[in-house]
Amino acid sequence: MLSVAAATIALAVPAAADAVILGPDAATCANGNRGVIVNVTGFKQRSGKVRVQLYAAKSSFLDKGAWIERVDVAVPAAGTAAICVPVPSAGKYVVSVRHDLNGNGKSDMKDGGGFSGNPDVKLGDLISKRKPSLAQTSFAVGESTAKINVVLNYVRGLSFEPVG
Repeated sequence: MLSVAAATIALAVPAAADAVILGPDAATCANGNRGVIVNVTGFKQRSGKVRVQLYAAKSSFLDKGAWIERVDVAVPAAGTAAICVPVPSAGKYVVSVRHDLNGNGKSDMKDGGGFSGNPDVKLGDLISKRKPSLAQTSFAVGESTAKINVVLNYVRGLSFEPVG
């Protein structure tokens, strides 16, 4: 499973043909400048907002207030949500994504989420606030735009998994 996740990060897969780059810094990514396009798929419903947070790839990622950049956009009506996040300098980073299904700005049990590298996350991990590993979630950004894919997961019974 780790090799599949690593391959997902390593591939520079373009956004889907119908995906428009979203976010206030869309021009940065469209011009190939330093940033990351986070291709988000697997939406349970086409409502609410998507939040992408960028963290430095270090043990404090996901700590409260540790994010470097945060981008909130409306969920697109169809297709991939290709969200541009500016990156301050070349280095290793982690991305977390949350689908705020009802758009209330709070984390609810119906919300979806995911991480760069698409690690296998269990409901117990979320409850006990265990982080996925840096080895699985970190990716490199150089001087141009990187592209990663994140598949959203939702709580289903006692597990946290993709909808489809």
